[in-house]
Amino acid sequence: MSGRTHTVTNQPPPLAEYDVFTADRALTEGVERHLEPALLDEVHAELSLLGRTAGSGQAQEWGRLANEHPPALRTHDRYGNRIDEVEFHPAWHRLLGKGVTSGLTAAWGRPAGHLRRAAAFLVWSQVEAGHLCPLSMTHAAVPALRAQPDLAEVWEPLLTSTVYDAGLRPAAHKAGALFGMGMTEKQGGSDVRANTTRAVALAESGAYELTGHKWFCSAPMSDGFLVLAQAPEGLTCFLVPRVLADGARNPFAIQRLKDKLGNRSNASGEVEFAGTWARRVGDEGRGVRTIIEMVAATRLDCVLGSAALMRQAVAQAIHHCTYREAFGGRLADKPLMRNVLADLALESEAATTLALRLAAAYDAGEEAFLRLAVPAAKYWVTKRCTPVVAEALECLGGNGYVEESGMPRLLRESPLNSIWEGAGNVQALDVLRALQREPAALNAFLMEVGRTRGADHRLDAAVKDLLTELGDLDGIEARARRVAERIALVLQGSLLVRSAPAEVADAFCASRLGGDRGAAFGTLPHTLGLEEIVERARPVS
Repeated sequence: MSGRTHTVTNQPPPLAEYDVFTADRALTEGVERHLEPALLDEVHAELSLLGRTAGSGQAQEWGRLANEHPPALRTHDRYGNRIDEVEFHPAWHRLLGKGVTSGLTAAWGRPAGHLRRAAAFLVWSQVEAGHLCPLSMTHAAVPALRAQPDLAEVWEPLLTSTVYDAGLRPAAHKAGALFGMGMTEKQGGSDVRANTTRAVALAESGAYELTGHKWFCSAPMSDGFLVLAQAPEGLTCFLVPRVLADGARNPFAIQRLKDKLGNRSNASGEVEFAGTWARRVGDEGRGVRTIIEMVAATRLDCVLGSAALMRQAVAQAIHHCTYREAFGGRLADKPLMRNVLADLALESEAATTLALRLAAAYDAGEEAFLRLAVPAAKYWVTKRCTPVVAEALECLGGNGYVEESGMPRLLRESPLNSIWEGAGNVQALDVLRALQREPAALNAFLMEVGRTRGADHRLDAAVKDLLTELGDLDGIEARARRVAERIALVLQGSLLVRSAPAEVADAFCASRLGGDRGAAFGTLPHTLGLEEIVERARPVS
């Protein structure tokens, strides 16, 4: 059949072949703000190189393929031998390999290591989010392993290596390694003290045999895992290698892979231990305290991951509306659409700015500040991700609801970081725990927001209201989410007043702290600098 019924017009070009890093002003300015001047050129060059790869059509195709061809579990070989291996599409290995070689597991030994890793995480997550899970677990395992120096001596060089060495082999035969984590069990979930997996000491010093299960095991194809089990003195942290020193497979029976809403490229499994060899990490009975170092690092990664998802969703929405015309003009120039885009851009910039401040605090060793700021940020930023992505999808209309746009994948991914590493209530209660048990945490927070005292009356009023809230202990547990939200918003407002353009800070304080907005996006006061806010967020390298 010949002939054409129409010519394709008024369709935006793909958002591809651009530098994801330099196209993000909030990100580039944040990196410059927190870095020592002597490191600026070096770090900018490495992030721009990664940004160009992230914005390439090739990398975007890797992300699509990794999700359209999810991992497959092979429990046995052709002869009936148990092997418990997970097979991935080649695109997964390309994504993961690029993440490793770009330093996403190598923060601990580099100048400004956490900040530059956080910026790279924000860039590379925008390609595809699932493969960041093993990168996050591997990065976060390092401080926990340091509780057992002899283990850290063996494993830390492998975990912080920039060599991606796939395949299950003994640690001594690898140039790089990845780690996963197994904490939760069927009966307890986040209540890990209800775990029933048992650890029995062996004759070898520090060695144990584990019997039990893990209901959610992150990245089950990894070389090693930090897990919790009940030892004679109580809940204890252990290192479980997949392959033993002699090359034999450690008993690690993957029962099945989770069929998840999103995060389809990444494997999450249910595993059973039966005579599984493990090494103790830290003292018996101190498992939560030992592994909490890992959890704190992965919670920051949840903030980074959500900020990255929001940035990519907002970038796609603004890009679409910049090129799409309707009712006589560009969508981005329509007053109501401009209001929506500006509102979304505010949320994205606030998340990015807060995430980078937390990463810089890690580099500076600001433990008291992080103790309160991390759970508050984890609670709030991850909660904001889903509504932001959903609204951004709507900006593309029906095109955004189609898989080819990439927006449905972002939407399916968006609730994940709010659930992983402790869901909303866990984070809110951790905020209360920090406030009640660690006065230095509140002092550090107040010193941080106090740096902008007098700069914006709405911010000052929000700080005063927060202090009033904290002074009333009646029913404080039922108000934990309210407290966590206010802490996060005040901190975001303070950071934006200090460093963002005036129109961004003004709009954030008016809407998020002053209450001058509706319940939906696109309800900002029309007198604000909305055009400038949208233009700032437009992805142009």
